[in-house]
Amino acid sequence: MIWKLRDRSVNLSRSGLIMGVLNVTPDSFSDGGQFLDEEAAFRHAARMVAEGATILDVGGESSRPGSEPVALEEELRRVIPVIKRIRGRFPDLLVSIDTYKAETARQALAAGADIINDISALRADQAMIDALRRSGAGVILTHMRGTPKTMQIDPRYEDVVGEVFEFLRRRRDELLRCGVDRDRIAIDPGYGFGKRVQDNVELVRQLGRFAELGQPIVVGISKKSMIAHLLGDPKLQTEDRMWPTVALTSLLREKGAQIFRVHDVRPNLEALRMTEAILSDD
Repeated sequence: MIWKLRDRSVNLSRSGLIMGVLNVTPDSFSDGGQFLDEEAAFRHAARMVAEGATILDVGGESSRPGSEPVALEEELRRVIPVIKRIRGRFPDLLVSIDTYKAETARQALAAGADIINDISALRADQAMIDALRRSGAGVILTHMRGTPKTMQIDPRYEDVVGEVFEFLRRRRDELLRCGVDRDRIAIDPGYGFGKRVQDNVELVRQLGRFAELGQPIVVGISKKSMIAHLLGDPKLQTEDRMWPTVALTSLLREKGAQIFRVHDVRPNLEALRMTEAILSDD
C-alpha cells in the first residue's frame, strides 16, 4: 500500500511507521506545557527523530476531552516557527500538521508540512477540502463525535465499529468526489474521541474490519485514559501508561494498523519492528 504525500510517497506494504507527537500546547493531556517554547519543541523533535520517528505530528491546540478551542492567530504562532525549523534541519522527515483550521493547514503546508491530520475529518472548516486538494498533501481522516469540548458527554453507539466504519467510508468518498486522490487518504478510528472504554475496546478488537476501506490505518491510542481504566486504576498517571501503550502498538500492528501516533518513539518502534519480524513470511 502506497500513501502519497505531496512530492513523496511512503510504502506501507511491509513496514509500519511511527508518528511522534509534538504538542506545542500548554494543556495537552500527556505533555501540556513541556514543549510550548520553540527551543524545547525543537529539541524534543530532534530526540524523536533520533529515536526513529518517520513522521512528526505538530499540534498547537489540545484535543483532550473538555479542551477549549484556540484562536487562529495563537495556533499559528505556536506551530509555524516549529515546522519551519524542523523542515530546515530534517529535510527528509515527514511533517504532519494537527489542525482542523484551513488557514493553519495552508500556512503549515507552505512552511513544509506534508500531511494534514484533521480530527474533524475535514468537517469543521469548509475551506479545508479545497486547501487539501490544491496542496497535494496527504490527509488523515479521524472519527470524532462532537468537538473536543463535548465529545465525552455521554457518547452512545448501537454498533460502534459499523458506525465508525461508515463514517470514515462516507468521508473518504466525499473527498474522492471533490477531486482528492484516493492514495492520499489515511483513516483513523479515533480512539478516545467520543467513545466509552467499551467502544475503544471493540475498535481495538475489530480494527481489521477497517482494512476493507483500502486506506492506510492510523491509530492514536498512546497513553489515553482507556489504558488506566482497563488496568483498573483510573488515576494512573500518563507517564505510567507507556508500557501498556507499547503492548497496544504490537497488538494493533497485528490487526492491520500501519501508522502509530505515539509519545514515546523508541519503545513503540521496537515493539512495531519485533511484531513485524514475527509476522513476516520471509
